[in-house]
Amino acid sequence: MSSLPMEVIEVVGQTMAKVVPVTIALAVVFTVLSHFWACNPGKPWWRKRELITDICYWFFVPVFARIFRIGLLVIGASVVFNIHEVDELIAFYDNGHGPLAQLPLWVQAILFLVASDFMLYWLHRMFHGGGFWKYHAIHHSSEDLEWISAARFHPVNLFIGTILVDVILLMAGISPNIMLWVGPFTTFHSAFVHANLNWTLGPFKYVLATPVFHRWHHTSLEEGGNTNFAGTFPLWDILFGTFRMPENRLPEAYGVDEDQGVPTEIGGQLAYPFRH
Repeated sequence: MSSLPMEVIEVVGQTMAKVVPVTIALAVVFTVLSHFWACNPGKPWWRKRELITDICYWFFVPVFARIFRIGLLVIGASVVFNIHEVDELIAFYDNGHGPLAQLPLWVQAILFLVASDFMLYWLHRMFHGGGFWKYHAIHHSSEDLEWISAARFHPVNLFIGTILVDVILLMAGISPNIMLWVGPFTTFHSAFVHANLNWTLGPFKYVLATPVFHRWHHTSLEEGGNTNFAGTFPLWDILFGTFRMPENRLPEAYGVDEDQGVPTEIGGQLAYPFRH
Protein backbone atom coordinates (compact mmCIF):
# COMPACT_ATOMS: atom_id res chain seq x y z
CA MET A 1 0.00 0.00 0.00
CA SER A 2 1.38 3.44 -0.93
CA SER A 3 2.17 5.99 1.74
CA LEU A 4 -0.59 8.46 0.76
CA PRO A 5 -3.56 6.21 1.68
CA MET A 6 -1.83 5.34 4.94
CA GLU A 7 -1.27 9.02 5.71
CA VAL A 8 -4.93 9.76 5.00
CA ILE A 9 -5.99 6.92 7.29
CA GLU A 10 -3.66 8.26 9.97
CA VAL A 11 -5.15 11.76 9.64
CA VAL A 12 -8.67 10.33 9.93
CA GLY A 13 -7.71 8.37 13.03
CA GLN A 14 -6.04 11.35 14.70
CA THR A 15 -9.02 13.58 13.93
CA MET A 16 -11.55 11.09 15.27
CA ALA A 17 -9.50 10.68 18.45
CA LYS A 18 -10.01 14.39 19.09
CA VAL A 19 -13.58 14.74 17.82
CA VAL A 20 -15.18 11.92 19.84
CA PRO A 21 -14.32 13.15 23.37
CA VAL A 22 -15.05 16.77 22.37
CA THR A 23 -18.46 15.71 21.05
CA ILE A 24 -19.32 13.90 24.26
CA ALA A 25 -18.27 16.92 26.36
CA LEU A 26 -20.29 19.37 24.22
CA ALA A 27 -23.33 17.09 24.31
CA VAL A 28 -23.27 17.02 28.10
CA VAL A 29 -22.69 20.77 28.47
CA PHE A 30 -25.44 21.87 26.08
CA THR A 31 -27.90 19.26 27.31
CA VAL A 32 -27.66 20.78 30.78
CA LEU A 33 -27.63 24.42 29.66
CA SER A 34 -30.56 24.09 27.24
CA HIS A 35 -32.58 22.32 29.92
CA PHE A 36 -32.51 25.49 32.04
CA TRP A 37 -32.15 28.27 29.44
CA ALA A 38 -33.78 27.04 26.23
CA CYS A 39 -34.48 29.67 23.58
CA ASN A 40 -37.15 27.43 22.04
CA PRO A 41 -38.46 25.01 24.70
CA GLY A 42 -39.55 21.60 23.50
CA LYS A 43 -37.85 18.38 22.55
CA PRO A 44 -34.16 17.91 23.45
CA TRP A 45 -31.46 18.01 20.77
CA TRP A 46 -31.17 14.20 20.52
CA ARG A 47 -34.79 14.06 19.32
CA LYS A 48 -34.37 16.73 16.65
CA ARG A 49 -35.28 16.10 13.04
CA GLU A 50 -32.36 15.22 10.75
CA LEU A 51 -30.14 14.33 13.72
CA ILE A 52 -28.39 11.59 11.72
CA THR A 53 -27.62 14.13 8.99
CA ASP A 54 -26.02 16.50 11.49
CA ILE A 55 -24.02 13.69 13.11
CA CYS A 56 -22.64 12.73 9.69
CA TYR A 57 -21.54 16.32 9.08
CA TRP A 58 -20.14 16.58 12.60
CA PHE A 59 -17.64 13.78 11.93
CA PHE A 60 -17.14 14.32 8.19
CA VAL A 61 -16.32 18.05 8.27
CA PRO A 62 -13.24 17.93 10.58
CA VAL A 63 -11.65 15.19 8.46
CA PHE A 64 -12.44 16.96 5.17
CA ALA A 65 -11.18 20.30 6.51
CA ARG A 66 -7.93 18.90 7.87
CA ILE A 67 -7.04 16.95 4.72
CA PHE A 68 -7.73 19.88 2.40
CA ARG A 69 -6.04 22.39 4.70
CA ILE A 70 -2.86 20.30 4.71
CA GLY A 71 -3.08 19.77 0.95
CA LEU A 72 -3.48 23.48 0.22
CA LEU A 73 -0.61 24.40 2.52
CA VAL A 74 1.65 21.94 0.69
CA ILE A 75 0.59 23.27 -2.71
CA GLY A 76 0.94 26.86 -1.51
CA ALA A 77 4.46 26.30 -0.22
CA SER A 78 5.42 24.66 -3.49
CA VAL A 79 3.94 27.29 -5.81
CA VAL A 80 4.56 30.47 -3.81
CA PHE A 81 7.75 29.66 -1.88
CA ASN A 82 9.26 26.93 -4.10
CA ILE A 83 9.48 24.47 -1.21
CA HIS A 84 9.04 20.80 -2.15
CA GLU A 85 10.92 18.57 0.30
CA VAL A 86 8.96 17.13 3.22
CA ASP A 87 11.49 18.17 5.86
CA GLU A 88 11.67 21.69 4.43
CA LEU A 89 7.85 21.93 4.44
CA ILE A 90 7.69 20.88 8.07
CA ALA A 91 10.41 23.34 9.05
CA PHE A 92 8.76 26.13 7.05
CA TYR A 93 5.35 25.84 8.69
CA ASP A 94 6.35 24.43 12.07
CA ASN A 95 6.68 27.74 13.91
CA GLY A 96 5.44 30.11 11.23
CA HIS A 97 7.67 32.31 9.12
CA GLY A 98 8.43 35.95 8.39
CA PRO A 99 7.52 38.98 10.55
CA LEU A 100 4.24 37.56 11.86
CA ALA A 101 5.99 34.56 13.38
CA GLN A 102 8.13 36.90 15.48
CA LEU A 103 5.10 38.13 17.41
CA PRO A 104 4.18 36.49 20.74
CA LEU A 105 1.83 33.53 20.24
CA TRP A 106 -1.03 35.25 22.08
CA VAL A 107 -0.75 38.24 19.72
CA GLN A 108 -0.74 35.92 16.72
CA ALA A 109 -3.83 34.16 18.08
CA ILE A 110 -5.72 37.45 18.47
CA LEU A 111 -4.59 38.59 15.02
CA PHE A 112 -5.73 35.29 13.53
CA LEU A 113 -9.16 35.50 15.19
CA VAL A 114 -9.80 39.09 14.12
CA ALA A 115 -8.46 38.75 10.57
CA SER A 116 -10.21 35.43 9.90
CA ASP A 117 -13.52 36.70 11.30
CA PHE A 118 -13.34 39.82 9.12
CA MET A 119 -12.69 37.77 5.97
CA LEU A 120 -15.34 35.21 6.88
CA TYR A 121 -17.87 38.01 7.46
CA TRP A 122 -17.56 39.11 3.83
CA LEU A 123 -17.42 35.56 2.51
CA HIS A 124 -20.56 34.81 4.52
CA ARG A 125 -22.34 37.75 2.89
CA MET A 126 -21.15 36.52 -0.50
CA PHE A 127 -22.69 33.10 0.16
CA HIS A 128 -26.04 34.75 0.80
CA GLY A 129 -26.28 35.97 -2.76
CA GLY A 130 -26.26 34.82 -6.36
CA GLY A 131 -25.06 31.35 -7.24
CA PHE A 132 -23.34 30.87 -3.90
CA TRP A 133 -26.56 30.63 -1.87
CA LYS A 134 -27.36 27.11 -3.08
CA TYR A 135 -24.24 25.90 -1.23
CA HIS A 136 -24.91 27.91 1.92
CA ALA A 137 -28.61 26.94 1.97
CA ILE A 138 -27.47 23.55 3.28
CA HIS A 139 -26.29 25.20 6.50
CA HIS A 140 -29.57 27.07 6.84
CA SER A 141 -31.77 24.06 6.12
CA SER A 142 -31.88 22.84 9.74
CA GLU A 143 -35.30 23.60 11.21
CA ASP A 144 -34.40 22.31 14.67
CA LEU A 145 -31.34 24.47 15.26
CA GLU A 146 -29.03 22.95 17.86
CA TRP A 147 -25.36 22.91 18.82
CA ILE A 148 -24.72 19.91 16.59
CA SER A 149 -26.06 21.86 13.59
CA ALA A 150 -22.85 23.92 13.65
CA ALA A 151 -21.02 21.53 11.31
CA ARG A 152 -23.71 21.33 8.62
CA PHE A 153 -21.74 22.88 5.76
CA HIS A 154 -21.51 21.87 2.13
CA PRO A 155 -17.87 21.07 1.23
CA VAL A 156 -17.80 23.92 -1.32
CA ASN A 157 -18.97 26.37 1.36
CA LEU A 158 -16.42 24.97 3.78
CA PHE A 159 -13.62 25.12 1.21
CA ILE A 160 -14.33 28.72 0.09
CA GLY A 161 -14.59 29.77 3.70
CA THR A 162 -12.90 28.45 6.79
CA ILE A 163 -10.34 26.27 4.97
CA LEU A 164 -9.26 28.97 2.51
CA VAL A 165 -9.03 31.65 5.20
CA ASP A 166 -6.98 29.40 7.48
CA VAL A 167 -4.57 28.60 4.65
CA ILE A 168 -4.16 32.27 3.68
CA LEU A 169 -3.27 33.29 7.24
CA LEU A 170 -0.92 30.35 7.84
CA MET A 171 0.82 31.00 4.55
CA ALA A 172 1.13 34.67 5.56
CA GLY A 173 3.37 33.48 8.38
CA ILE A 174 1.19 32.91 11.45
CA SER A 175 2.38 29.91 13.43
CA PRO A 176 0.18 26.77 13.40
CA ASN A 177 0.95 26.58 17.13
CA ILE A 178 -1.77 29.19 17.76
CA MET A 179 -4.31 26.47 16.87
CA LEU A 180 -3.67 24.97 20.30
CA TRP A 181 -5.49 28.06 21.65
CA VAL A 182 -7.72 29.06 18.76
CA GLY A 183 -8.93 25.55 17.86
CA PRO A 184 -10.73 24.72 21.13
CA PHE A 185 -12.22 28.24 21.28
CA THR A 186 -13.63 28.16 17.73
CA THR A 187 -15.02 24.64 18.17
CA PHE A 188 -16.80 25.53 21.40
CA HIS A 189 -17.97 28.94 20.21
CA SER A 190 -19.37 27.58 16.96
CA ALA A 191 -21.41 24.99 18.89
CA PHE A 192 -22.35 27.67 21.44
CA VAL A 193 -23.88 30.12 18.93
CA HIS A 194 -25.95 27.34 17.37
CA ALA A 195 -27.10 25.99 20.73
CA ASN A 196 -30.72 26.26 21.81
CA LEU A 197 -30.02 28.94 24.43
CA ASN A 198 -31.72 32.26 25.17
CA TRP A 199 -28.46 33.94 26.13
CA THR A 200 -27.67 37.44 24.84
CA LEU A 201 -24.87 38.21 27.36
CA GLY A 202 -26.37 41.64 28.00
CA PRO A 203 -24.07 44.49 26.96
CA PHE A 204 -21.47 41.95 25.81
CA LYS A 205 -23.76 41.12 22.88
CA TYR A 206 -21.84 43.82 21.00
CA VAL A 207 -18.52 42.14 21.77
CA LEU A 208 -19.07 38.42 21.20
CA ALA A 209 -21.58 36.54 19.04
CA THR A 210 -24.21 34.82 21.19
CA PRO A 211 -26.83 32.10 20.57
CA VAL A 212 -29.67 34.60 20.18
CA PHE A 213 -27.56 36.80 17.88
CA HIS A 214 -26.84 33.87 15.56
CA ARG A 215 -30.27 32.27 15.80
CA TRP A 216 -31.75 35.45 14.29
CA HIS A 217 -29.45 34.82 11.33
CA HIS A 218 -31.05 31.39 10.85
CA THR A 219 -34.60 32.77 10.67
CA SER A 220 -36.43 33.68 7.45
CA LEU A 221 -35.24 36.63 5.36
CA GLU A 222 -38.14 38.71 6.65
CA GLU A 223 -37.24 37.97 10.26
CA GLY A 224 -33.49 38.46 10.07
CA GLY A 225 -31.90 35.86 7.82
CA ASN A 226 -29.85 38.52 6.04
CA THR A 227 -28.35 39.99 9.22
CA ASN A 228 -25.80 38.96 11.85
CA PHE A 229 -23.19 37.53 9.47
CA ALA A 230 -20.26 37.70 11.91
CA GLY A 231 -19.11 34.40 13.29
CA THR A 232 -17.34 35.69 16.38
CA PHE A 233 -17.31 39.50 16.61
CA PRO A 234 -20.60 41.41 16.06
CA LEU A 235 -18.46 44.50 15.49
CA TRP A 236 -18.48 43.79 11.74
CA ASP A 237 -22.29 43.73 11.64
CA ILE A 238 -22.43 46.95 13.64
CA LEU A 239 -19.93 48.68 11.34
CA PHE A 240 -21.54 47.53 8.10
CA GLY A 241 -25.20 47.86 9.07
CA THR A 242 -26.23 44.21 9.37
CA PHE A 243 -26.65 43.93 13.15
CA ARG A 244 -30.07 42.77 14.44
CA MET A 245 -31.06 42.05 18.04
CA PRO A 246 -34.73 42.96 18.69
CA GLU A 247 -35.49 43.89 22.28
CA ASN A 248 -37.63 41.49 24.34
CA ARG A 249 -38.01 39.04 21.44
CA LEU A 250 -36.51 35.67 20.71
CA PRO A 251 -36.31 33.94 17.32
CA GLU A 252 -38.80 31.11 16.87
CA ALA A 253 -38.60 29.43 13.45
CA TYR A 254 -35.60 28.39 11.38
CA GLY A 255 -34.77 26.86 8.03
CA VAL A 256 -35.15 27.74 4.35
CA ASP A 257 -38.28 28.24 2.26
CA GLU A 258 -40.01 25.01 1.32
CA ASP A 259 -39.89 25.89 -2.37
CA GLN A 260 -36.10 25.56 -2.29
CA GLY A 261 -36.53 21.83 -1.77
CA VAL A 262 -33.36 21.11 0.21
CA PRO A 263 -33.15 17.35 0.94
CA THR A 264 -33.00 16.16 4.52
CA GLU A 265 -30.29 13.49 4.17
CA ILE A 266 -26.59 14.23 3.71
CA GLY A 267 -26.25 12.53 0.31
CA GLY A 268 -29.05 14.61 -1.19
CA GLN A 269 -27.68 17.77 0.41
CA LEU A 270 -24.20 17.22 -1.03
CA ALA A 271 -25.72 16.81 -4.50
CA TYR A 272 -28.32 19.59 -4.12
CA PRO A 273 -26.24 22.58 -5.38
CA PHE A 274 -25.19 20.71 -8.53
CA ARG A 275 -28.84 20.01 -9.41
CA HIS A 276 -29.82 23.67 -9.16
